[in-house]
Amino acid sequence: MALNKGYRNSTRKIYRKKVRQRGIGSIDKYLIDYEIGYKVDIIGDPSKQKRGLPHRRYHGRTGVITGIRGRCFEVDVKLGNSKKTIIVGREHLRLNSASK
Repeated sequence: MALNKGYRNSTRKIYRKKVRQRGIGSIDKYLIDYEIGYKVDIIGDPSKQKRGLPHRRYHGRTGVITGIRGRCFEVDVKLGNSKKTIIVGREHLRLNSASK
């Protein structure tokens, strides 16, 4: 059989929650007002897959919010020697501890 190289290949450990954190979670994520220029960490939430789940290569990376597109945010992330702009939903973002 051919090896599957799809979009969600080998994400079992990346998108796993701990036992007592499973489920939908709290509403606190949606009450944070992100503004342009904030530094954020990209942590994919596996319980919310419908809107703005980032690719697994961006999981754990830090970026800067550069714009708002609908209900999602445009985030600039440094990847190697290049800078990528990705569109991420607010449930997959956390404020960076260095920017507080």
